Amino acid sequence: MQQQHRLESVMRRALQLAAYGPATGVNPRVGCVILSPTGETLAEGWHRGAGTNHAEVDALSHLAPGAARGATAVVTLEPCNHTGRTGPCSVALIDAGIARVVFGVADPGRSSSGGAVHLRAAGVDVTGGLLAADGEAFLGDWLVAARLGRPFVTVKWASSLDGRAAAADGSSQWITGPLARQDVHRRRSQADAILVGTGTALADDPALTARAADGSLLPQQPVPVIVGDRAVPDGAAVHRHPRPALFEPGHDVAALLDRLHTRGIRRVFVEGGPTLASAFVRAGLVDQYLVYLAPTLLGGDRLALGDLGITGIDEQRRLRIDDLLRLGDDLLLIGSPTPGPTLGAASAPAIPRAVLAADN
Repeated sequence: MQQQHRLESVMRRALQLAAYGPATGVNPRVGCVILSPTGETLAEGWHRGAGTNHAEVDALSHLAPGAARGATAVVTLEPCNHTGRTGPCSVALIDAGIARVVFGVADPGRSSSGGAVHLRAAGVDVTGGLLAADGEAFLGDWLVAARLGRPFVTVKWASSLDGRAAAADGSSQWITGPLARQDVHRRRSQADAILVGTGTALADDPALTARAADGSLLPQQPVPVIVGDRAVPDGAAVHRHPRPALFEPGHDVAALLDRLHTRGIRRVFVEGGPTLASAFVRAGLVDQYLVYLAPTLLGGDRLALGDLGITGIDEQRRLRIDDLLRLGDDLLLIGSPTPGPTLGAASAPAIPRAVLAADN
C-alpha cells in the first residue's frame, strides 16, 4: 500500500512536469520521473515539443550511463514504439536497463502505440492505468484527436441571456465585459487554429489573434482559418496576422477537419458566426462548448446558433455542464456533448448552401 501511494504521488509529479510542455501541436504533453530501486527520484523529464526528446529520453539524459539500470520509469502516457523525428521511447528505456515502467494512459496512436507490449517482450515489468482518469483529463483534447483522427473542436460564442449574439443592426461589440474577452484570448492561444466563416470575416474584420490585456500579442498564436467561398479583401485584418491565414472554400465541415488534421492541427477554436458554429453542432463534431453569457437582453433574431435540424424535442442536443465560471459580470458555461449517438465525421452533412449564402 505504501508503495502504491508513492507511485501515485510520483505520477502526480509527472503530470505536473507534463504541463510544462506546449499545449498546442501534434505531440502530447508527457512527463516522466525515474525512480531508483529504493524509490528515490533519480531524474525528471518532459516533452518540450515536436522534434525534441520525449519525456522518457529527456529524463534519461540527466543520468550517467548505466545509472538507470534496475530503475522504475513513471510516465503519464504509454511509451511510444515508433520512430518519427526521434526514436522509440520503449527502446530507449530497454537500452537504459529500466526494470519497471508504470504509465497512466495507453497510447491510442496507430503508429506510436505498442510500447507496453515491446517492453514486456524485453522482460520489463509494465503496469498501466495508474491515475488514468487524471491522465485522461489532462490529455483530453489530444486523446480525442488521436482516437478520432480529427482535431478536437471547441465552439465558442458570446450571447445575451436571451441567446442573442448581436443587436438587430448586427453590432456585437461588446456583449461581454473585459474579463470574459481576456479569457477568450487566453483560450485562443491554446488552440492550433481559429476558425470563422467568411460572413464574420467580412462583417467584423477580426484580427483572429490571441492578445494580452494590454493588446500585445501572446507568444502562442493560432493559425487563422477563414471558411467559405466569398473572397476576403486584401486589406482585411487577418492578412496582418503573424501566421499566414488559411482560406478554406467549400461547406463540408468534416472534410475541413480532415484537411486541418493533415496539416498537423489538433485543436480548433470555432469563433463563428452562427452558420459555421451551427454546422459543427449539427454535424455532431463539437467536443467542447464555451458559452459566455452576459447579463443583458437584446431580443430580435440574431441568435447565437441557427437551425440545427431539430424538429422535435426528442432530438434536442443535450450537454453536460463541465464547469461554470464567473468572469466579472459575465458567466462562462463550459459544456460537452452527453454520451450518445452522433453523426460523427464520416457522415457529417455539409453546411446547406442556402444558409451559407445568407450568412457567409
